[in-house]
Amino acid sequence: MLLPARKPPSAPDRLRALLAEGRLIVMPCCFDALSAKLIEQAGFPLTFMSGFATAAAGFGLPDTGLVTVTEMLERGRAICDAVTIPVIGDGDTGHGNALNIRRTVQGFARAGFAAVMIEDQLAPKRCGHVAGKEVVPRAEAVARIRAAVEARAAGDDILILARTDARHTHGLNEAIARARAFHEAGADILFVEAPVEAAEMRRIGAELPGPLMANMLEGGATPLLPPPVLEEMGFAIAAYPLTLLSAAMRAMVAALDGLKAGAVADDLLMPFAEMRRRIGFDDYLAAEARLSRDGTEKD
Repeated sequence: MLLPARKPPSAPDRLRALLAEGRLIVMPCCFDALSAKLIEQAGFPLTFMSGFATAAAGFGLPDTGLVTVTEMLERGRAICDAVTIPVIGDGDTGHGNALNIRRTVQGFARAGFAAVMIEDQLAPKRCGHVAGKEVVPRAEAVARIRAAVEARAAGDDILILARTDARHTHGLNEAIARARAFHEAGADILFVEAPVEAAEMRRIGAELPGPLMANMLEGGATPLLPPPVLEEMGFAIAAYPLTLLSAAMRAMVAALDGLKAGAVADDLLMPFAEMRRRIGFDDYLAAEARLSRDGTEKD
């Protein structure tokens, strides 16, 4: 008697298992399916679909609330389908009131995300490390997280990553108070955006419960600390939101400058054979060869 095949763990369960290990997770952030595949190929166990990077790479737009939730989910489905590691999605402010937030969370869950980030900025939101951002009152911010948690309870399993940007406008005490309230409302992971000193990051790690995320943005407001230091401070995830986008943009600009000058430096280019392999041509051709032998796949 054949036993039924064991169902693989869901994306949320894979993320829960990673967090349960109790070690810092270094998380490069992606902006499309190819960047997500490269992250997985490099051995990283988790990625995040950066809103900033997705707006830039997918639409040529700044991260100022111009990309719709429908557009984010379309790209997100392709990312989740391209990899086996769990992916966290950027749900921005939830894209509306409590009922909109419930639908946003459901959409991210059904697209295959392991977690969705909901933040307390006033819409239209913007990158957490640029000027001009504002946050909604604390009660409204907590209501957003409560609505997200209720969406999960309705049957669409997904972790809730609750973000506050209140450090910039209201100070660190208010940001910590909001994050603690998010935890009490049912958030799974907490994220205080843009602390400006290592001492502030240490306070966040010491005073907040549950898994915490730190944002390591090169050139941003938060000091870049080594992973062992972040782990010692109490952080569970170290996100690198723009490292890949910045590297890709710099390489593309250099290649374009080279073409204008009449040549491209070889050290900017990935060998064509490696490019094919990483994209998936080799696996595709091997599967095609097996299937073409007699119309059936053979081991």
